[in-house]
Amino acid sequence: AEHYQAATLMKGEVNLWDEMILIHHPACFFFISSDMLESNNLVTFEGLANSSSYHTFLLDEEKGRLMVGAKDHIFSFNLLNISKDYAQITWPASPSRRDECKWAGKDLSRECSNFIKVLQPFNQTHLYVCGTGAFHPVCAYLEVGRRPEDSVFRLEPHIENGRGKSPYDPKLLTASLLIDNELYSGTSADFMGRDFAIFRTLGKHHPIRTEQHDSRWLNDPRFVSVHLIPESDNPEDDKIYLFFRENAMDGEHAGKATHARIGQLCKNDLGGHRSLVNKWTTFLKARLVCSVPGLNGIDTHFDELQDVFLMSTKDPKNPIIYAVFTTSSNIFKGSAVCLYNMADIRRVFLGPYAHRDGPNYQWVPFQGRVPYPRPGTCPSKTFGGFGTTKDLPDEVITFARSHPAMFNPVYPINHRPIIVKTDVDYQFTQIVVDKVEAEDGQYDVMFIGTDMGTVLKVVSIPRGSWHDLEEVLLEEMTVFRQQLYLGSAIGVSQMPLHRCEVYGKACAECCLARDPYCAWDGTECSRYFPMAKRRTRRQDIRNGDPLTQCSDLGQATLLDKIVYGVENSSTFLECSPKSQRALTYWQGWSALHTILLAEERFIRTDQGLLIRTLSKKDSGIYLCQAVEHGFMQTLLKVTLEVIDTERLEDLLHRDEETAANSPVQDLSSPRETPNHKLWYRDFLSLAFANPHGHVHAHGLAAKWKHLQERQKGRNRRTHELERAPRSV
Repeated sequence: AEHYQAATLMKGEVNLWDEMILIHHPACFFFISSDMLESNNLVTFEGLANSSSYHTFLLDEEKGRLMVGAKDHIFSFNLLNISKDYAQITWPASPSRRDECKWAGKDLSRECSNFIKVLQPFNQTHLYVCGTGAFHPVCAYLEVGRRPEDSVFRLEPHIENGRGKSPYDPKLLTASLLIDNELYSGTSADFMGRDFAIFRTLGKHHPIRTEQHDSRWLNDPRFVSVHLIPESDNPEDDKIYLFFRENAMDGEHAGKATHARIGQLCKNDLGGHRSLVNKWTTFLKARLVCSVPGLNGIDTHFDELQDVFLMSTKDPKNPIIYAVFTTSSNIFKGSAVCLYNMADIRRVFLGPYAHRDGPNYQWVPFQGRVPYPRPGTCPSKTFGGFGTTKDLPDEVITFARSHPAMFNPVYPINHRPIIVKTDVDYQFTQIVVDKVEAEDGQYDVMFIGTDMGTVLKVVSIPRGSWHDLEEVLLEEMTVFRQQLYLGSAIGVSQMPLHRCEVYGKACAECCLARDPYCAWDGTECSRYFPMAKRRTRRQDIRNGDPLTQCSDLGQATLLDKIVYGVENSSTFLECSPKSQRALTYWQGWSALHTILLAEERFIRTDQGLLIRTLSKKDSGIYLCQAVEHGFMQTLLKVTLEVIDTERLEDLLHRDEETAANSPVQDLSSPRETPNHKLWYRDFLSLAFANPHGHVHAHGLAAKWKHLQERQKGRNRRTHELERAPRSV
């Protein structure tokens, strides 16, 4: 991976791939691509009848397994196919704990169970798992074996207290990370869900936590994720970064508001000696800003932090941080994705501390003397001669206790989001990012989960503006070997990151797709491999220009259709391009004049052209053309023939008279059945039931052709045998 260039992010373009359809699942609704279903590349584990909440994931690449924590169960799935060769462990709450939970007024089925919240690797053979335990958190060790061929999946009988590791309430968010046999957790530590703290448990050191009942440290937080990011080449400087959202501090905002935060802790923090005993002494927090600049300096803020993904770079000390935000406003729903770099974050933590001062007791930057060593600095040989935090001077501990917040916020790269969505009914919830090697460079492809059970597939391209998104499926995601794993309340799904076959069978369509995973190989749109040596390979993600990439543009076969319409009725000319970024244009002309499509009778839709109140002058040839990135291609040629109303009625009346004079036919004849309707009655109901309504082009064409064949055959001697009597 390479460093992400800030200039690239300012000029990004969002790519939209396949259109989704809605199908019904036995337990809920999913958005699933029809092409995906036909190609059988969606694999789903539909869950157990007595379980739910498949939300806690752990990927074990060495063993090729996906661990999933759910209600009363832990699963081990095969990464190649999650529907086969999976193992499960049942770990319910004890009956006595369930009874206590019920007596406390909790819901027996939705809350009084053991919801798995922590699933972390402990060593090469064991995992550490924790659950809510029916409002009595519990933890245990899970044996998984050392090698992939070891078929071991067993829960150790020893159960530990899970307080400070897992929340009591399954609805509360928790974030955890296990490093060097020490568990870092941001969670609630009491039954009522009021004592939120950041803990470090397990290991050889005494448990440590944030200051209790001090809103300057934490103010009703909701933890999102925890990450270890090295500060330097010296392991003693390693820091733990926490991402969460919380209520704004008193005086920080007029009225009640939510702010997104990033917090830091030193990994070697042991607490204070006389003050802040068994409490963090290096905890600092800063506000994460994700906003759209507005007029007169008034910005639109997205303050509800939902998820964070760290994209690794060549320098492990400087990953790129992708963060998903939503609005906390009751006026409109909106979502955004902002990017941050570690240089800006470290600059804020080295800046002024927030301090309340002045006649109005407002938050201002601290202007006094900052004690040495600077609060928040890890004790190490790199930044001073202090061995542990217990050796820090009292004035440093006192200052750290009263100044946990930084005054300056952390702004995103280029001071604006890379994606903003405010005109939709869903909000972003989660994100994972995959770096893809393409013919003309590297691209970050984002998979963004929504609260409607869909996934948006987005690629950033260094030109144009951000627009259009792709919708696929579900909530929680993990990327492994070109696979996307998704968890929901009812099950787990697996799908590939690329489906190049859905982009059609032409070079132009493959090129216009601008999917970094795919390229035209001379015969089809297939998976792109950077190391492959193929002269016919064509891919242009940056520009998407088929004119420079494809040599078969004039060889495409044009689809030609004949559509019949009835005068004073309506008809619909269907034409929908594969790409949802393409703009559709219509042209029409008859033998005598050009058809003016600007009239109000002509209504353009995403699916085609609707013509209302047809007249004879509308007969002619119509071309449907798609334009994308300056490239125009004709998708469809439609010949429209408008039938005169008087002529049609005359033909129908004469045909009815002929049918009335025909002899009665045996109803048991295989030619006609009692349920057979006269063809022209069906046509009349289609054409005249609603003179201004919609007439389906294909059905109308078939009926009119049938009518013409009947007219030609009236002089045949056997035509009476082809019709049923009027009584039928």
